[in-house]
Formats: sequence, structure tokens, C-alpha cells
Amino acid sequence: MNQFTETNRSESWKWAVCVVLFLATTLNYMDRLTVSQMAVRLTDEFQLNNTQYGSLDSAFSIAFAVGALVWGWMADRWNSWWIYPLAVFAWSLAGAATGLVPAPGYGGSAWLPSFLTLMSCRFALGFTESGHWPCALKTTQRILPPAQRTLGNGILQSGAAIGSVVTPLVCLALLDATGQWRSAFVLIGSLGLGWVIVWLVLVRPRDLVPRPTPDGDLPVQGFLRHLFAQRRFWVLLAIVICINSCWHFFRVWMPKFLQEFHGYSEREMQYFSASYYVAADLGSLAAGFAALYLVRRGLSVHGSLLFVFCFCAILASLSFSLIFIERGPLLLSVMLLIAFGSLGLFPVYYSLSQELSTRHQGKVTGVLGCACWLAMAPMRYLEGAYIDASKRYDFGLAVAGIMPLAAVLVLVCFWTTAKRSKTGEPGA
Repeated sequence: MNQFTETNRSESWKWAVCVVLFLATTLNYMDRLTVSQMAVRLTDEFQLNNTQYGSLDSAFSIAFAVGALVWGWMADRWNSWWIYPLAVFAWSLAGAATGLVPAPGYGGSAWLPSFLTLMSCRFALGFTESGHWPCALKTTQRILPPAQRTLGNGILQSGAAIGSVVTPLVCLALLDATGQWRSAFVLIGSLGLGWVIVWLVLVRPRDLVPRPTPDGDLPVQGFLRHLFAQRRFWVLLAIVICINSCWHFFRVWMPKFLQEFHGYSEREMQYFSASYYVAADLGSLAAGFAALYLVRRGLSVHGSLLFVFCFCAILASLSFSLIFIERGPLLLSVMLLIAFGSLGLFPVYYSLSQELSTRHQGKVTGVLGCACWLAMAPMRYLEGAYIDASKRYDFGLAVAGIMPLAAVLVLVCFWTTAKRSKTGEPGA
């Protein structure tokens, strides 16, 4: 039986599953971004400086790194049909718990226990949220052929932007209705329960049973040794660190950059954040559609990925120019272009990572994710310390601008396409 129709499911079902993956990414980012959208209120109530605020994201990053390995191993070891909803349920609880942490003086809580409890919630959120990507990429690899995966991954990744659009609007509505920032964490966290029900109704365990391993795939024995011997693994490692450096700088610091550095009000920041992530969503979807269009026009799969990646990297590198632009329409317009490009890089990266292995996709995603988030952890802390010392964002903006171009250089110079196995999957 053909490897892409083993589930005996229709094309419409496959794209419906991609929409469910999109919703999971949306929830993933809503739980993650509530802190940054409430950053000024949270840092005031918990008496945090920028270094301490940055350390919250560092705790999240370290936990995400550790969790990526654990969930990646689980996704390959067992059927992700049940692992995936477990991860969503767990991170929903962790997100809701953040809104219940007492601030210093709130319920008699002292500063240090409150801060450590808040950091523990962020650590738990990072650990559980890391289960999303191994399970999601395992799913798109299982149900879609290579030519369709960039679009499938684009739909999956676009949930990051939609979640980022919805979050500020939800936060604004709850602030207007209750005047309390904590309710946003509880409400957003509760949405994960609905997703679990949808997943269990739509997907069956047999749908995600691993397909036969293609010739040339990485062996079970000595997996890490063989993985580390692949030049393409190290290329992907450099790429994922570079593109995340740009995306996550704005995820963490954009609200404070607009409010505290450029003087925008909280409401203006929230509305622009929604626009920013709409542009990011368009970039993610456009990358997927563009890659599929180029393939249908006769360009190779890798050639189409390379073209789309280069174009998005150029847009993302405009981050460097924000150092020199004053408040106004030009500043906001350039940030929208950066959003479009920076998220458009990810579907290409995911498609490239799916070429390394079929048997070990979860572990490949986990190892790359672990290394990436270990690299992200000190960056947020250093950025916060720099902002406290200089009252400027130049360091982070410069890094965010240079990194996407560095990713292009690495991809062009060092990537090699693998030979196809008899099953049509790339061998290692």
C-alpha cells in the first residue's frame, strides 16, 4: 500500500488535521505570550526589573530544552495519538496556574517565594509546551508527502501568529471587563481542554502508526552518534538558533520596546501586537503556498525551499534598521515586514528537518529544540541586563537582524540534499 495513503483517509481529512495542529500552535502561543502582553503590569506587581523579567523567559527556555528531549523520545517510542493531548492538557494547567501566583504582599506573600513560584510556573509551561513540536511534526510527516509538507507546516506554524493576534485582544477585553490581568491566564489555559476533545474525536490511533522505515534511515542503535555525524544536522542546528533569535526577541521584548522605549500606550501596543502577528501569520502561510507553487512550476523541492527562505530572511534582517528609526509609521511598517519574514522562515526549517529521518522524527525535533532553547535561555537574560544598563534595545535588535542572514549563509554553503530511498523518503 502507498505510504501516503496507509491511513485510508481523504485529502480533506489530512488538511483538517493540519487545521487542528494549527489550533494547537495557537493555544501554545496564547499560553506563552500572556506574560509578555501583561509584562508591564506583571513586573510592577511583582517588583521585577528587566533582568529578572528576562530570567523568567530563561527559565521557560531551559525547561523547553529539557522537555524537547523527553517529549521527542516519547513521540518516537509510543504513538503520538495519546502523547499529544497529554502535552496540551499539561501545558494548559501550567498556563492557568501562572495567574494564581500571589504577588508580594498579595495574600501575605514575600517577594522571593512569589518570584520563585512564578518562575516555577514558567518552567512547567516550557517543559510541557515542548511536547507540541515533536508530536505535530511527527503528524505532518506521517500524513503528508514531501511536496505538501511545507504548506502543512506553514499552516501548523501560522498558529503562532494567530495565537499572538488573539492574545492581546483577549487581554484587552478582560482588562476592560474586570480590570484584572490574572483572569487572562486562567481563561486561556482552560481552552486546551476543548482542543483535547477535538483531537480525540477527529484522529484515531491507527492514523499515526509509524509507516515502514525507508532505506538509509538512521539506525536505532547508536542513533545520536549517527545523527551527529550528519552534516545536515549541524546545518539545521545553526539555522534553528538563528531564526529563533529573531522571532523570540520580538516575542519577549516588543511590548516593552513599544511602551517603555517609544512611548506607546498599553492599548496602542496591544492593537499593534495584533497587527504584527497578523503579518507574521501571512508570512508563514505565504511561505508554504510559495514553496508548493514553485514546485508545481518545475523547481525542485529543495530549490523552492531555498528561494523562500532567502526572501524571508531578507525581510527579517530589517530588524537591524530599527536601531535608527524613531517612533512613527515607518517604525511600525518595518516591524510588520520583519514579522512577515521572521515567521515565514519556520515552515522551511521544519520541512528541512523532516528530511533527516522518518523513524526518529520526534527525537530529531527534540534534540534540535533542546539545543536551540539552551541557546535562547542566556540571550533573554543578557538582553534584559543590557536594557537595564543602557535603557536601549540596540543589542537585541542587532542580533535579531544579523541572525537570519547568517542562517541563509549556512544553508547555501553547507546543506547537501540526500538521495531518495525506494519508498520516496530521503535517506540519511
